[in-house]
Amino acid sequence: MDKVAYLQTWGCQMNVHDTEKIAGVLRGEGYAFTNKPEDAALIILNTCSIREKAEHKFLSRLGYFRRLKKKRPAMQIVVSGCIAQQEGEKFLIDNQYVDFTFGPQNIAKLPELILRDKRKAAVEENPYLAETELPSIRNDGTRAWVNIMYGCNNFCSYCVVPHTRGRERSRPMDSIVNEIRTLSDEGYKEITLLGQNVNSYNDPNNGTCASFAELLTAVNAVKGIERVRFVTSHPKDLSPELIAAIGDLDKVCEHIHLPLQSGSTKILSSMNRKYSYAQYLDKITALRDSVPGITITSDIITGFPGETSEDHKETLSALREIEFDGIFAFKYSKRRYTRAADMEGQLDEEIKSERLKTILELQDVITDKINRKLKGQTVEILVEGESSSDPAHWTGRTRTNKIVNFIPVESVKKGMFITVNITNSFRHSLEGQPDR
Repeated sequence: MDKVAYLQTWGCQMNVHDTEKIAGVLRGEGYAFTNKPEDAALIILNTCSIREKAEHKFLSRLGYFRRLKKKRPAMQIVVSGCIAQQEGEKFLIDNQYVDFTFGPQNIAKLPELILRDKRKAAVEENPYLAETELPSIRNDGTRAWVNIMYGCNNFCSYCVVPHTRGRERSRPMDSIVNEIRTLSDEGYKEITLLGQNVNSYNDPNNGTCASFAELLTAVNAVKGIERVRFVTSHPKDLSPELIAAIGDLDKVCEHIHLPLQSGSTKILSSMNRKYSYAQYLDKITALRDSVPGITITSDIITGFPGETSEDHKETLSALREIEFDGIFAFKYSKRRYTRAADMEGQLDEEIKSERLKTILELQDVITDKINRKLKGQTVEILVEGESSSDPAHWTGRTRTNKIVNFIPVESVKKGMFITVNITNSFRHSLEGQPDR
């Protein structure tokens, strides 16, 4: 039990991959892992502060671990991720039972922090982050996430990421491609390239300054990798070169997640998004012209400070005009260290909730309509294994990122590419029958 760790993660894919790195570092120190915190000597909670809901979930869970530590004082409780970075030493002062904290830039310091006698918040800027290669424990075996850059320079007025993950830094392209070659040798079939804004990737190595489109071209050439995805894209940096690459490269999947956030140009300006709705719409048109059949998903924030009923209607109009395949929609919530938190025109929760409801209801209708059109089609999916919601079904994903549930036949194995006839459609998934 001395070297048994329990890890829990909140937040985005970047946080999930950070936890994979944390696990890799701990394995190098001789740690085993458990799904039962009661059996652990070390508990690491990897946190998210992007939205209020995720922060509240973490704080609620932290109360349980406080009670657990009273029973087992030798247990180490550690908080990592964006909340740790945001709060620094203050978090340790407010939570005396937490042994130490570390931010996303300081995962490599974990071994020395575990051995320290004094409590510490490791939240220093790491100038070597983009060149630091850490081991990862990936449990999927078929699909892998790969960081291509860290941090963000955009300073959207609602977003705390530049404060928690620092300024934008890109990894050298050779390092990224070598990591992906290794994953291919290990049997991985699908790679998702990760960054706060992958479109602004800029290889710093040897002055080459390769763009994201050039990186996609290099990754596309790696033998054994069959699918390439990426998140997240910022519309302002979606260049004609990148759009052409998505259409031309055979392994790059026909799906993009392109956050709109609002259909109102006025609100987009207040958000510091650096594009108008008309400019966003032009890029959607260019994508659909260059990549036939591409699916497009998005993020929407409703109830932003100063948002009027007319601004809300413009967002609804944008959803009808663009017809996204799916969206993630959220009520605006104040985040410390952001300009929007101090803006005038903060809206009541009741108004934000009602607007969110109308947005989600409209998008449900749109998604239903789009998915119904897929009934009767035959599609290729990458088999991901048993469905998490129904053990009688397995699940896979199309190149366009549609989830397909099916009753498996004997020959089907995880990691296989199979063709499936779509027999039914739902809001968030499809149902199909494998070809025999």
